[in-house]
Amino acid sequence: MFMPKILCSIALIAAAATAMAAAGSVSLTQEPVVIRLNKDEFRIAFGINAEGIAAKSCNGTIRYRVDWTTEDGFARSETRHVNYTMPAEARRTITVDRQFFDTREGAHTTNVVKVHVDKITCSKP
Repeated sequence: MFMPKILCSIALIAAAATAMAAAGSVSLTQEPVVIRLNKDEFRIAFGINAEGIAAKSCNGTIRYRVDWTTEDGFARSETRHVNYTMPAEARRTITVDRQFFDTREGAHTTNVVKVHVDKITCSKP
């Protein structure tokens, strides 16, 4: 007697999961690109792939962590955010974040060791 209700619930859950997969998601096209501008100033470029949601526009945020060191051995990890907009009908876009990494402005030559992307969001404007 309970079997039809269970099957109905399973069917609804499966339909919701299929709809979420069909809606698509965003991802990076490649690893972030780090560009050094001077001793402690960097640009971090993110290529964003949104082929699954190409018919819709969205606004999103990339939360990422940067591991960096100074020339005298000081190491730090910082979490940062950068926003982006995916235009309607676009399959890819790019966003670039400007960052300074140093313990004192311009006091050291710093190196970005690694950029880890923690989360990418995309929601309707």
